Order: sequence, then C-alpha cells, then structure tokens
Amino acid sequence: MADDAGVREQLEQAREETQKSVEDAREKNRENKDLSHELALKQQAIMAQLQSTRETMDRMAAQVERSKEKMGVLADQIDESDEPIESMRSELEDQLGQGLGVEKELGLAKARVDDNESAIRELEQKRNKAQEKTDATRERLMEVRLKSEGASVKRDGLLEQLEQSKFSLEEVLSAIPEGLEEGQCEQELEKISNRIQRLGPINLAAIDEYGLQSERKVYLDSQNEDLEKALNTLQNAIRKIDKETRARFKETFDKINSGLQTLFPRVFGGGHAYLDMTGEDLLDTGVAIMARPPGKRNSTIHLLSGGEKAMTAIALVFSIFHLNPSPFCMLDEVDAPLDDANVQRYANLVKEMSQSVQFIFITHNKITMEMANQLMGVTMHEAGVSRIVAVDINEAAELAAM
Repeated sequence: MADDAGVREQLEQAREETQKSVEDAREKNRENKDLSHELALKQQAIMAQLQSTRETMDRMAAQVERSKEKMGVLADQIDESDEPIESMRSELEDQLGQGLGVEKELGLAKARVDDNESAIRELEQKRNKAQEKTDATRERLMEVRLKSEGASVKRDGLLEQLEQSKFSLEEVLSAIPEGLEEGQCEQELEKISNRIQRLGPINLAAIDEYGLQSERKVYLDSQNEDLEKALNTLQNAIRKIDKETRARFKETFDKINSGLQTLFPRVFGGGHAYLDMTGEDLLDTGVAIMARPPGKRNSTIHLLSGGEKAMTAIALVFSIFHLNPSPFCMLDEVDAPLDDANVQRYANLVKEMSQSVQFIFITHNKITMEMANQLMGVTMHEAGVSRIVAVDINEAAELAAM
C-alpha cells in the first residue's frame, strides 16, 4: 500500500510538473507573439516614413534638375549677350542659392533614409530572434505534450494488463524487488517471449513421434552408410577403369603412331607423319594427324589434296590393322584419286598385308586389278539386266600360258 501511494504521488507530481511546464511555455509563447506584433508595427511605421522621405527626395531631385536646366538656359543667354542684364544675373544667383539649399536638404534626407534603413534592419533582426524563440518554445511545448500523453497511455495500458491478468496493483508493487530497473525487466520479457515463440504450439504426441522418428533415423543412417560404401566402391572402380583406360589408350596411341610413322614414308615414297593429341587429359583428348608429304611442310590432314588425304588415311588404317588385325578388310575405290605411281605403292602395300588379312576392294584401276587373286565384275548386256562375272587370276594365267 505504501508503494502504491508512492507511485501515485510520483505520477501526480509528474503530471503537475508537466502542466506547469506547459503553462510556462504557453506564457512564453504569448510574450513572444506580443513582441513580434509590436516589432511588426514599428517596422510598418518606419517603412511608411521611409517611403515619404523617398518621395520628398524624388521631388527635390526633380527640382534640382529643373534649376540646373534653367541655370543652363540663363548661362547660354548670358554668353550670347554682350551686356548681361543685371536682373538676369540676380535671378541666376537666386537659382544657384536655391539649388545649394535643395542639395543640402537632399543630403539631409539621404542621411535620414540611411538611419531609417539601419533601424529597419535592427528591427528585422530582433523580430527574427523573437520568432526563433517562439518556434523553440512551441517545439518544447509539443515535446512536453507528447511525453505527457505517452505517459498517460502507458499508465492506462499497464492498468488494463493488470486487470486482464487478474492482478492488483498493490500486489505487483509489493512483489517488485528493490533496485529493479525498467530496462532489466524489458530484456527479461524479450528473452521469455523469444523462448515461447521458439517452442511453438504444444504437441502432446511429441513423445510418440520422437520414438518413430528415432527409429526412422537409425534406418536412414544404415541406408546412408550402405550408400556411402557403394559410392566409395564405385568411385574406386571408376578410378581404376580411368587409370587402365589411360594406360591402354596411351599404349595403343604410341603403337599406332609408330606404325603410321613407318607406313607413311612407304606409301608416299618419303615424307613424315605422326599423331598429335589435342588435349591434356587422355580420357577426352582428340587426335590430330600431322602429315608432311615429300617436298611439303608439316600440316594437318585437312590441308592436303584429295589423293594425299587418301594415302594418309591408308597409312593410318593399315597401321591400325598391324596393331589389331581383323579377318578381312573392305576398301571402296580407295585408289580413285591416286595417280599410277601412288596406285602401285598402294597395291604393293595391300599385297604385302594380304598375307595376314583378306582384302575385298572395289576398283576401276587396272594396276590394282593386276594385284588381285580373284576378280568379280558386274556387266549389263541388256538394259536393266545385270550379270556377275568371276575370274580366277591364277587359272586365267595358266590358260593363257597354254
């Protein structure tokens, strides 16, 4: 009860101090407004006086101009006349005197105008200062009002929360330990709220679900372990296959390259050729054929003529057959782009390899036909009717010898 009374007394004291600050600010604001209004009236009066003085100065300036014009006319008349009239001279002197008087008055009027403008500037500075004070006072007044309204809203909210929670203000004040600060309470409240949000809604079946999920986790862990073992085995097999593939590819490449370097000079009657890898990794590298026929520079097979390409291809194919021969080999008009000298070398090479490989070739060249052991021709005596003719070269030679 004593704490409740102390809190209420503090709230009442704070409210009275806030109201007093508001009243002081309002009083200061009224004084500033009165001072600003008084300065504005003085400024208007000085501006009116300044306008009147400027009009007087304009009239005097016009009068001075007229006097000067008249003086000029009289001076011209005096110069034109040999004997100036005495009256004109006196009038001229009078006009000069009036002009001096007018100029003197004009100087005095200018001095008054300068004094009035200086006074106006001072009044404007005072008015600006008063306006700044008024604005500052108004801002302080608004801040005090906002703080007062915020404190009232906060107090009402706390009282409403206590009522909804079915707590009395006296019990809460008595339970608060001494030395407790508002910041500590806000930090603790934020921590508790975060913990509640992380917990989420209460699930009464969480224990059973935890058991099921634990069993599933054990099962999935065993499956994952089996998969990792299988993956390791597969990766080891892939590495072994890659290693063996690289070794076999390199061995085969070297043998074919050696065979090409041997057969190419025999096919062309000179020159040089070799295989070149286009990449660094043996698993995905390409292979380029570099050929230099007799009398030419090193170049790729794409820069050779048709006959040179055919001869280079023959050397490559036969070098592959030397490495891994097959039961038979079929050649379809390979000698078509070749001249007689190259056809003879091609025929000799085929005849040499026919000891281990059976060749079936299609040709129209007589030199190649002479190298064959068995000839089979297709003729057409009648339109649309084809007939095959077979000739054994050995038997034909024996018959020709008889």
